[in-house]
Amino acid sequence: MITAHDFPSAHVADHAGMDIVLVGDSLAMVALGMEDTSEVVMEEMLLHCRSVARATKSAWTVGDLPMGTYEISPEQALASAIRMVKEGRVKSVKLEGGKEMAPTIAKITSAGIPVLAHVGLTPQRQNALGGFRVQGKSTASALSLLEDAKAVQDAGAFAVVLEAVPQEVASLVTKKLRIPTIGIGAGNGCSGQVLVQVDMMGNFPPGRFLPKFVKQYGNVWAEALRALQEYKTDVKSRAYPAPEHTYPISQEVFSEIHSLIEGRPSDSKAEPQHGKPEVPEVFEKLPNVPS
Repeated sequence: MITAHDFPSAHVADHAGMDIVLVGDSLAMVALGMEDTSEVVMEEMLLHCRSVARATKSAWTVGDLPMGTYEISPEQALASAIRMVKEGRVKSVKLEGGKEMAPTIAKITSAGIPVLAHVGLTPQRQNALGGFRVQGKSTASALSLLEDAKAVQDAGAFAVVLEAVPQEVASLVTKKLRIPTIGIGAGNGCSGQVLVQVDMMGNFPPGRFLPKFVKQYGNVWAEALRALQEYKTDVKSRAYPAPEHTYPISQEVFSEIHSLIEGRPSDSKAEPQHGKPEVPEVFEKLPNVPS
C-alpha cells in the first residue's frame, strides 16, 4: 500500500503493481504545503481523489475522510463517505479512531461502502495524544489498542492501519484479528505496509525531517534538481532547443518568406520617431522582469 495525491503519483504506483493506493490526508503537507492534516478540507480531498482515480486502473483505491467530516455523527460520516465514492471516485474510505468509531464504521459499511480503519497513532488527533508519540508501549495502552482493533473489525472494517506501535505488539494484534493489518512504523509482523510516497521516494529538499520508520528508496529531489539545472544551462547557452527539437522547413519556402518579410516597404516606417521599436500594448502592461 502506498499513498498518491495526483495523477502522476497514482500512475506510477499503479504501474508498479501496488495492491492499494491511498489518497491520504498527508497530501495536506506533501502536496499543499500545510502545517498538518487538520487543515485539509473535503473539497480538496475530492479534487485529489479524482486525480488519483483517473490514473488507477488495477490497484484498490482508498480516500481519507478529512478531520471534521465524520466525527459529529454516523450520519455525517456516511454522507461524507458517499461523496468520496460518488465525487472522488475512490472505492473505499479511511477514517481514524477505535471503539468510539465502531458505530460510524458500521453505518458506512451497512451502506455498501468499504472502510479501512486506523488505530494506534492517529495524526488527526495528535493534540489529544500529546503529539506524534508511539502507542501501545505500556500494558494498558497495548490492551486498549487490541480492543480498538477488534472493535473496528467487528464493526465491518475490511482492514486496519496500525501506526507507530512496537513491532511485538503489532504482530500480536495482527494474530488476534481476522482482517489484515497495514503497518506504518509497526514492524514487519503486519499483513502489509504503507508509506507516504513522497517520503520513500526522497522527493523533498535535504534536511527535511523524516519519521524513524521511513526507508528512502529513491532520491527524486536530486534527480529533478539536476534535470532542471541542466535545462536552465542549456536554455541560457542556446544549446536547447537543438535542431532535433525543432520543426523543419524547406530552404526554398523560407527564402520566399524571408524576402517577403525583410523586403516589405512598410518596414522603413516601423521605427517610431523616438528611436525605439514599437512594443505591442499587451506587453507594455507586463511588469519588469530581470533578465
